Amino acid sequence: MSALAQTRVEVGGRPGGGPRPRLALPVSAAIAVAVLAGAAVLSVLVGARPVSPSAVWDAGHPMRAIVEARFERTVLGFAVGAALALAGALMQGLTRNPLADPGILGVNAGATFAMVVGMTTFGLTGMGQFLPVAFVGAAAAALVVHALASLGRDGATPMKLAITGAALSAGLASWTTGLLLADRKTMESFRFWQVGTIGGRGFDVLLAGLPFLVVGALLALAGARLLNTLALGEDLARGLGRRTTRDRLVVALAIVLLAGTATALAGPIAFVGLVVPHVVRGLVGPDHARVLPFSMLGGAALVVVADTVGRIVLPPSEVQVGIMAAVIGVPVFLALIRRTGRAL
Repeated sequence: MSALAQTRVEVGGRPGGGPRPRLALPVSAAIAVAVLAGAAVLSVLVGARPVSPSAVWDAGHPMRAIVEARFERTVLGFAVGAALALAGALMQGLTRNPLADPGILGVNAGATFAMVVGMTTFGLTGMGQFLPVAFVGAAAAALVVHALASLGRDGATPMKLAITGAALSAGLASWTTGLLLADRKTMESFRFWQVGTIGGRGFDVLLAGLPFLVVGALLALAGARLLNTLALGEDLARGLGRRTTRDRLVVALAIVLLAGTATALAGPIAFVGLVVPHVVRGLVGPDHARVLPFSMLGGAALVVVADTVGRIVLPPSEVQVGIMAAVIGVPVFLALIRRTGRAL
């Protein structure tokens, strides 16, 4: 058995031995598209005030404004969810850690800290101002983590990256809290963003972050082969001619662009980047050429479904998508742990 085939069996196999049956690619694609389309329809039509399907096609319908607002919200949810899930799949492939998510490199914490500094120090208020600041913070945090993890003889191993990222995230969270406690006005503005939301934001917000998301997605999809090679192990990857340090930097840049921009657009939304890649690997196997695009579709659907459920559970109030994503993600993740036999 080749090294790549052996790795696939180890990643995708059952505890009792033998590979787990996978759905055929056309079937998986049909399921993903159907789920995504259903999520879009529900997001537009369902809410505290149900909307008739005729309002979608009739420009003069009395509820047309609600449809347009929900459509913008749905598109933003698709973009944020796809970015977070794709970043999570990249993180799990980069660190070879099935419980990794974008926060492991301090990306989310860096973006959050930079935004709070911008609010308290420079008086930033608009999303167009937040995006570049959040991106700089996410990139700086990722660079610091990689630089610190690279110290020593073995370089930036997956374990050192994880430990360094967790330490930096804890430190940045403490500094962020300290800044917020010193500025009540910023705390009030930040509190709504902190729980994670895609409501009340139009296409102008998405357009401001779209270039970052597109570049990040292109780098991520182009890095599928890199992740498959890195999964073979450091020594074997180098033996196959890969420049592993450069490969990790390319993948890390994609994670920074995707997770940093998504965090700036919608706030920290947990469990999307953690749960979705697991579900996707159960459908299509461990090949990153399939895992990455299907993770985008799955993440987009999860965020939009979570947002839709949040609009109807406590009418006329609304539960933010960051909270609902955790409510949905926790039981799914526990079920995945039980099914695969993994333990935290």
